[in-house]
Amino acid sequence: MAPVLSRSLVSSPIASLPSFSVKNGSNKVVSLRSAFLPQRGFKNGLSCSGLKWKLERRDSGVVVRCEAAVAEKEAADTSDGETHEYQAEVTRLLDLIVHSLYSNKEIFLRELVSNASDALDKLRFLSVTDPSLLGDAGELEIRIQPDPDNGTITITDTGIGMTKEELIDCLGTIAQSGTSKFLSALKENKDVGADNALIGQFGVGFYSAFLVAEKVVVSTKSPKSDKQYIWEAAAESSKYVIKEETDPEKMLRRGTQITLYLRSDDKYEYTEPTKIQNLVKNYSQFVSFPIYTWQEKSRTVEVEEEEEPKEGEEAKPEEEKKKIKKTKTEKYWDWELANETKPIWMRSPKEVEKEQYQEFYKKTFSEFLDPLAYTHFTTEGEVEFRSVLYIPGMAPMNNEDITNPKTKNIRLYVKRVFISDDFDGELFPRYLSFVKGVVDSNDLPLNVSREILQESRIVRIMRKRLVRKAFDMMQDLADKEDKEDYKKFWENFGKFVKLGCIEDSGNHKRITPLLRFISSKSEEDLISLDDYVENMGENQKAIYYLATDSLKSAKNAPFLEKLVQKDIEVLYLVEPIDEVAIQNLQTYKEKKFVDISKEDLELGDEDEVKERETKQEYNVLCDWIKQQLGDKVAKVQVSNRLSSSPCVLVSGKFGWSANMERLMKAQTLGDTSSLEFMRGRRILEVNPDHPIIKDLNAACKNSPDSTEAIRAVDLLYDTALISSGFSPDSPAELGNKIYEMMAIALGGRWGRLEGGETEAASEDNPTGSDGSSVETAETEVVEPSEVRAEDDPWSS
Repeated sequence: MAPVLSRSLVSSPIASLPSFSVKNGSNKVVSLRSAFLPQRGFKNGLSCSGLKWKLERRDSGVVVRCEAAVAEKEAADTSDGETHEYQAEVTRLLDLIVHSLYSNKEIFLRELVSNASDALDKLRFLSVTDPSLLGDAGELEIRIQPDPDNGTITITDTGIGMTKEELIDCLGTIAQSGTSKFLSALKENKDVGADNALIGQFGVGFYSAFLVAEKVVVSTKSPKSDKQYIWEAAAESSKYVIKEETDPEKMLRRGTQITLYLRSDDKYEYTEPTKIQNLVKNYSQFVSFPIYTWQEKSRTVEVEEEEEPKEGEEAKPEEEKKKIKKTKTEKYWDWELANETKPIWMRSPKEVEKEQYQEFYKKTFSEFLDPLAYTHFTTEGEVEFRSVLYIPGMAPMNNEDITNPKTKNIRLYVKRVFISDDFDGELFPRYLSFVKGVVDSNDLPLNVSREILQESRIVRIMRKRLVRKAFDMMQDLADKEDKEDYKKFWENFGKFVKLGCIEDSGNHKRITPLLRFISSKSEEDLISLDDYVENMGENQKAIYYLATDSLKSAKNAPFLEKLVQKDIEVLYLVEPIDEVAIQNLQTYKEKKFVDISKEDLELGDEDEVKERETKQEYNVLCDWIKQQLGDKVAKVQVSNRLSSSPCVLVSGKFGWSANMERLMKAQTLGDTSSLEFMRGRRILEVNPDHPIIKDLNAACKNSPDSTEAIRAVDLLYDTALISSGFSPDSPAELGNKIYEMMAIALGGRWGRLEGGETEAASEDNPTGSDGSSVETAETEVVEPSEVRAEDDPWSS
């Protein structure tokens, strides 16, 4: 370090300088005292404080060096205070806290308010045994005052405060929590016990102030000490300063006052009174002590003003002027309570009325409708927490929230301080993301910044209990005599519950009783699976369902014909998620779910002898139709599910149904290769009792090479494709086939002439050309198989 002389002029005598002589290079004696004195001298002398003199022997003689410690920048500003070093690798640690530990700057207010709450709790606890600590310093409260002009935020509490030693111990040692130390001391004293209302855990919360502040000043007064001390530190410094407060205007009766000098890029945002109030309501709304914020308000006041002269009138003298009263709105600043809402979960459920639960729900989650249901519970044992859960009165406005697990519906608190509502399935699975509520625990496994819930066994147990309580709440809603509430619930959140069938196999037993469907016997009211099983016949061994795109297409599907005849109830799955949900369930109460649109349908009362005879009779027809259709179908067989339709196209046992194929085709990022693989197996089932099938049976035996019969088979397949819910490969080609059939059926039926005239008897002239009366011919019903025309285009 280079020699530095102090430039301050003080009253020290010149004689205080060291006096000794050395020889220079020319063997002359030089006095050091006179060497440092200017020729004109000093009036008040020269200070030598901080100077260090050192003699060194070298080859050329004796060298005299003067060294002085250069004061740090912070020490120059607070020359009357003591400078201390932090008891840690502060430069690196503070950098971690400011830039890495917290993801959001606004967390600083939550941490500082939590510390203030701890200070108040400590005072309240200690005052039980020592009431003199309270003194006359007023109520236990927290006040927050932003100052936009000076760019500061001041947070004041009337808590226990700190002595000089506690300042050094708590604020001088990073990552040491004064609250943790306090709790440890209480635990050692078994007679006193520990106060669970204390919040602080890690001891780094205070330093979150440097997220927004370039300098922090802490002024604190402990009832255990007569003096008030100031702790001051800059954001980029590795040192802090402690000094005694001497300004009488800044003296506190008790407690701590923290002043943040905000950075230039943060001062405009965080000195906004509304912003501060919103942060308090979001993070510290349920702190047990009142929190007041400095807010701008307005009020209406009456003022007296002189009546102004009307237009054209002369001004009256002062004594004759009338005084009139007017109302004006004036603005003023005052303290406003920011945490009015009380933590309802901290009370016993027996003490809380239904209206109070509803009011708490609306205020906390900014809702306007009453919740459909709620549950308030406390769990103890391995994991202890309190919670209030709600089922909202309506579903989210957009379907995005169904697939987005981060809905911010569950608010996590630790000792009434808001920690986070940004979870990705840690506390609730995605399909229950519509449930809203608060969870408050004293010992959750949070990380140091308290923002992230760390995955652990405790979290898994907690999640399991929360999910169970949510299902209990929904089941209670379903069991109510008044079914309107559950009907509203199912309309709003039925898709969420069905999603649970897909994503949560472990809770199928809780999910399945909640499911509701439309059925062939209950088209107006939804039916539960319990009701379906109860209504089943003795011989029915499965739960039958049909998945389509609408209720109308389900009711008219050919798959239903024989089941309706036998009075078997069929569930209609008309929503896209339904079929996948049912396939994931597989069984319910030992009854299998069976898709009636797939092969090998067993209805339980088949006549095996008759079926065998029918199959033998139509064996040749099935082989002939399969030969004509080729790879379009996997096989052709006699159906046991049809009564009025000639045929139906069913899916393979392990392939996609027509409905699933339609949904997969509609996927934006669908896999075309899997689509071809899963749709490959289609089976054509024919109805042996239908006239068209009987005609084709005769055609395959008597004229198997008939072009007319082959084209009829082709059209039969295309028609079955559509009626069974599949999409034709070439709609235009199918349209042309139908037009040809219409031409055959309609050709010449009404006596069409080439010139466009119509040979029809006039209504006004009921007589024939010879004047005789024409008798009305009786209409003849012709079966489709008997319709023939001379100009049949298929005859060639």
